[in-house]
Amino acid sequence: MSNFQNQFSRRKFLAIAGTGAATSILLKGCGGNTPETTTNVPVTTNASGDVETTKAKLGYIPIVESAPMLIAKEKGFFAKYGMTDVEISKQANWGAARDNVEIGSEGGGIDGGQWQMPMPYLISMGKITKGNKKIPMYVLAQLNTHGNGIAIAGKHKGKKVGLNLNDSGGYIQKLKADGKKFIAAHTFPQANQDFWIRYWLAAGGVNPDTDIELLTVPSAQTVANMKTGTMDAFSTGDPWPYRIVADKTGFMSALTAEVWKNHPEEYLAMRADWVDKHPKATKAILKGLMEAQQWCDNFDNRKEMAEIFARREYFNVPVNVLEPPFFGKYDMGDGRIIDDRSMAALYWKDEKGSVSYPYKSHDLWFLTESVRWGFLPVETLDTAKEMIDKVNREDIWKEAATEAGIVAADIPSSTSRGVEKFFDGIEFDPENPKAYLQSLKIKKVSI
Repeated sequence: MSNFQNQFSRRKFLAIAGTGAATSILLKGCGGNTPETTTNVPVTTNASGDVETTKAKLGYIPIVESAPMLIAKEKGFFAKYGMTDVEISKQANWGAARDNVEIGSEGGGIDGGQWQMPMPYLISMGKITKGNKKIPMYVLAQLNTHGNGIAIAGKHKGKKVGLNLNDSGGYIQKLKADGKKFIAAHTFPQANQDFWIRYWLAAGGVNPDTDIELLTVPSAQTVANMKTGTMDAFSTGDPWPYRIVADKTGFMSALTAEVWKNHPEEYLAMRADWVDKHPKATKAILKGLMEAQQWCDNFDNRKEMAEIFARREYFNVPVNVLEPPFFGKYDMGDGRIIDDRSMAALYWKDEKGSVSYPYKSHDLWFLTESVRWGFLPVETLDTAKEMIDKVNREDIWKEAATEAGIVAADIPSSTSRGVEKFFDGIEFDPENPKAYLQSLKIKKVSI
């Protein structure tokens, strides 16, 4: 990659997310369970050597992106590789996760866990931390692709608020003109669930910064807020978008799998100081995670996944809300039915290859999209490589995969996945991110 060989600059921006309560619920899991070999899934067998510690504290949000971490604990995959004391802690919201990783496990917080992108970069740069303190983080693996949707309140049914907003005849803009501004929510500002709804809106000619109002609402509160009529749309991970259909509260206008097929979703990232101190333990965590991702990608296990996550200590939602999306079955609530396993949340492999591997080219897209909306300066594109090389530790992923006996075909040879294409025909070439920005009609950056 030519233009990709750049460095990352720094500039402050205001994080508007509430810090939220730092409360967390410790999940004991079933660490005593014996990992099972499942049909058609290659399960690794090479246990790690002595680890520096058997303990790690990982935070998660109750959405399907967290599945590999929860299954690695629940099925004993972490323990299999020597990490017998991994604690999985439910976070009140993304702000609470950020607060807890700032203080670290020694201060009663967490060592890392599940993150929207580019949160590990923003924390590393001190952009969203208290006092702008830099907390270096390492991105270690991608957790999943897909599993997100854009939910719309039922009062907008029949107004053609679908995947292509151009079909609605400017419905959302008309609401603004009538003094009834469309209110949409994401779960944390300037991160991927914010990016998904922004991309969808902008592709349909709606400016997310002027034509609507954007709010930050924790995932588990999105359904309740829509029921009370305080918002018109939200973007977050399953099971919450699909639940509004099951509850007959609204419908789904789009899956993120439709907006960008096989897109990067959420990631495992940990404090750099923890990883540097515990390199063997880090690889053991990754090995357990990879085995869990393979387990999750076996559709024979998906019914059990839904039953596990339905429990109170995990998502606390009915099985009938969780199970259909795990099989790529979505009643969108507006007369449209999707039944396609390639559109389901995937954790190990998809049509383009590895899901688990953290491609640096994807990190560049998240940073480029940050520039698009004015969250980071345009100079970021000239200086991205240095920061990406510091934060993205795909080298550790490869070491862990090799030690775990992952077949060579499942270990990417390039840290770029190449050109990516979106539903509106726009392409992102990691060799030329400025050309991507220039091709976008709605943006804040001048380029």
